[in-house]
Amino acid sequence: MSLLEVIALHAADAERAEAGGADRIELLGTMDDDGLSPEPRAVDKARRATSIQIRPMVRLRAGFGTDGGEATRLKGLIASYADAGADGFVLGFLNGLNRIDREVVDELIADSPLPWTFHRAIDHCLDQERAWADLRGLDRLDQVLTAGSARGVEHGLDDLVRRARNDPEAARLIMAGGGLAPEHVPWLVRAGVRAFHIGSPARPGRSFKAYVDADLVTSWRDLIDDEVSYARVAR
Repeated sequence: MSLLEVIALHAADAERAEAGGADRIELLGTMDDDGLSPEPRAVDKARRATSIQIRPMVRLRAGFGTDGGEATRLKGLIASYADAGADGFVLGFLNGLNRIDREVVDELIADSPLPWTFHRAIDHCLDQERAWADLRGLDRLDQVLTAGSARGVEHGLDDLVRRARNDPEAARLIMAGGGLAPEHVPWLVRAGVRAFHIGSPARPGRSFKAYVDADLVTSWRDLIDDEVSYARVAR
């Protein structure tokens, strides 16, 4: 089994992602500051347009911290997303020491039964071993979106491959994304990674001003499935 997630900005993107064979969309309201939360009505529109999984981003401002009563607003968003038909959600918060903010994360996930993704905030943690240890045991966490480096997969590939090979639980959680290129996929699959995330590669000219293109999504779907099949036979 493999998973392909595509960034969507609206229902039209979601339709095209599904047509191309994506399993899930990460729904954003805007690509500003590397992706901020959509309005709940955008989740509702995407839900009406597609049958694949939808995970909205839970993030209201630049950076990976929260302040004041923001957690209350974020919890309200999570509840609204669930009411609108989301299948899960995406979040990731760090404290002032650039460590996983377990207190905030625990508070945000406490009231929701939905599975969720910890996003690329992990790539900004100073101590990666501690960051991964802090994620262990978090309720309903089933994916960690990571490039292995804050600078993208090109710079983090070796670390991703090493972690996946040495830690089957990490391999299960890793969703590789953030500058992912086709040539990275075989190395990651052979290391045990089965989940992949793309944004600009699913769009003509790699521009977020363009809609998701179903044919580009299909090319990634075929690449991933072929590599997973090959790895299964080789094993």
